[in-house]
Amino acid sequence: MQTRTLGRTGRTVSAIGLGTWQLGADWGDVDEADALAVLDAASGAGVTFFDTADVYGDGRSESLIGRWLREHPGSGVTVATKMGRRMPQEHENYSMEHFRAWTDRSRANLGVDTLDLVQLHCPPTSVYSDDRVYDALDTLVDEGAIAAYGVSVEKVEEALTAIARPNVASVQIILNAFRLKPLDEVLPAARAAGVGIIARVPLASGLLSGRYTLDTQFAANDHRSYNRHGESFDVGETFSGVDYETGVRAAAEFSELARAAAPDATPAQVALAWVAAQPGVSSVIPGARSPEQARANAAAGSLELPADFAASVRDLYDREIRAQVHGRW
Repeated sequence: MQTRTLGRTGRTVSAIGLGTWQLGADWGDVDEADALAVLDAASGAGVTFFDTADVYGDGRSESLIGRWLREHPGSGVTVATKMGRRMPQEHENYSMEHFRAWTDRSRANLGVDTLDLVQLHCPPTSVYSDDRVYDALDTLVDEGAIAAYGVSVEKVEEALTAIARPNVASVQIILNAFRLKPLDEVLPAARAAGVGIIARVPLASGLLSGRYTLDTQFAANDHRSYNRHGESFDVGETFSGVDYETGVRAAAEFSELARAAAPDATPAQVALAWVAAQPGVSSVIPGARSPEQARANAAAGSLELPADFAASVRDLYDREIRAQVHGRW
């Protein structure tokens, strides 16, 4: 497993982390034993970075990680959580009072005195420019409630605004073979500033695994059923905002490219390795619903791809994806 420095936190984390949205909600049902088994498998495969949020299952994901941490003292795992989606998405709700309440709740869920990393969870765009927000976050660091803070963003301009702030440690952004726009400005700016990049939705909600067809059915409580057009939250979080039919077609071509580039790896592993190889990426956070999936994802952390594979990804994106989605972000 390759390791990287997580931006201004100074912490060393695995190139492949674990996103734990699946362990909370919105991906169908995952019972508690299975969730803990996923955490075990990821850690056993070299993963040292878990990403969660206070709204994943209304705290269920945090609580499961907290239980796992108590059962595995000294694991060396860095846990990043997110806050800000527990109330209506209005600028005035991003206040010191609410930050204290949210971080106290997350500390209780995770069973820690100090949160390793707290990220603003895709707030309204105006929040990223508010001095009072950063002053409040600095206060929480000074008080020891959090060790560092970052942001999770939907848009390139939000990322660039946050990167310019001196104490922002990391930026979490959607980055995958169907979402290349962050490569142009965000990653270079983050590298220059020493800000870590956490790459989420690296498999485009599973499309890049190559396992889905036009006939694939998802559970009613899976966001891949109910949020395809952004009905419940930003459409970019579901299939990276790519029309499902277009995505299935492009994913089939990606799978062919992946098998040619790395015959002994799966398309999903190649997709993860490609994201991890982008200069400036600190950790990639695929989700997993089974131990086998967690171990397979982690294996991408040691996969090397041919030098010309990046050009193939860019060509596929330009032909199949760019015209549909590039202007949205």
